[in-house]
Amino acid sequence: MSKKIFIKTFGCQMNEYDSNRIYDSVKRLGFTKSKDQNNLDCFILNTCHIRDKAKEKVYHEIGRFKKLYKKKNKPIVVVAGCVAQAENQEMLKREPYIDIVIGPQSYHKINDKLKNFIKDNKIEETEFDSVSKFNYFDNIENQNSKVSSFLTIQEGCDKFCTFCVVPYTRGPEYSRPFNKIISEAENLIKNGVKEIILLGQNVNAYSYNDKLKEYRISDLINKLESYSELKRIRYTTSHPKDMTDDLIECYSSSKKLMPFVHLPIQSGSNKILKLMNRKHTVEQYIEVYERIKKINPLVEFSSDFIISYPGETNEDFNDTLSLIKKLKFINSYSFIFSPRPGTKASNLKMIDKEISKERLLKIQENLFKFQLKLNKSLINKTIDVLVENKMNDQNKLFGRNKYMNSVIFDGDHNFIGKNINVKIIDVNQNSLFGKTQKNNMRAA
Repeated sequence: MSKKIFIKTFGCQMNEYDSNRIYDSVKRLGFTKSKDQNNLDCFILNTCHIRDKAKEKVYHEIGRFKKLYKKKNKPIVVVAGCVAQAENQEMLKREPYIDIVIGPQSYHKINDKLKNFIKDNKIEETEFDSVSKFNYFDNIENQNSKVSSFLTIQEGCDKFCTFCVVPYTRGPEYSRPFNKIISEAENLIKNGVKEIILLGQNVNAYSYNDKLKEYRISDLINKLESYSELKRIRYTTSHPKDMTDDLIECYSSSKKLMPFVHLPIQSGSNKILKLMNRKHTVEQYIEVYERIKKINPLVEFSSDFIISYPGETNEDFNDTLSLIKKLKFINSYSFIFSPRPGTKASNLKMIDKEISKERLLKIQENLFKFQLKLNKSLINKTIDVLVENKMNDQNKLFGRNKYMNSVIFDGDHNFIGKNINVKIIDVNQNSLFGKTQKNNMRAA
């Protein structure tokens, strides 16, 4: 008899990838994925530590879940991911309802922990062991068959930005063997995947040497380019320091690499970048931007911004605002600085909350303006859309254009997995709304 498991995933794309791979693993124990949380044998929270109050969200979720099972047999409760890595034993002490705490580099041990679980015997597994983890999952088929699928090629970080917990929750940089990545990609393509998004905490720092050659992310892109069934290639998240010549050249040579670069800068002030230990300057960032735009003017950029980092003056803030106006980013993310325990910036003096809110509002006002301007420029134009799925609560199809914009439109279920032409008739800040016309459709 099969056992039911549910994984609730918070945070980044890599967590989504990890959750799918955990599902692939626990199937070997007879677990099947459930959409209903009310009658489970195992409940997993895959957590993220990047955003504010991440730890408290976990305890809130556990509290909600406890109520569901107040009069029923309790399932095995697992907290996984970056909060698990950062808090480990503290979580087991604070919340007895949790049975297993397992970090991101220990997922290869999850079957063993579940199989040998004994009630009231708490388990904590948070060793950094990327090699063993990936070796384990390389032998388990990735069964993801979504039209757009994530594929982790690199994990961890050696940059040690002062605000970031990744080096402490994901460990040092590790790049997977080139042939293992390609083998997983081939399997995804066989499953019907049409777009592959290469993932890494520093994805463009990917570097694997098999003694014959040093492989970079450009080699992965060029290899994926050769698969006719694959229609689109993306990657995230990249670091300005690792935008090498060979990767930049891909924006000229590759027909499947989408003309959209998410390249976090965090601040437009060199002083703040130095305080953040970002290892790049504003000028170096702009140089990368201009080089890519020169070889492919269709490329658009998005970025990340931390507002009111400790020490940020009005002049520093205005430098960031000026950079945004100069480069006209689209689809960017911006947040007020929030200290993470264990990081160098965690004990620095915070900037006044009201000043921070005012600054964030100004930044977002400008970011959203450029985003909406680009979207409005597409009204009455026909664009290429990769159709991903049918929307659950509407009789509509959902897809994305080359710049990762959400596109919502009426259409036939048979369009899913195909590139079709959609005429845009309306937009808002985040989405495009369109319609298909028979003479405009193409199954690419």
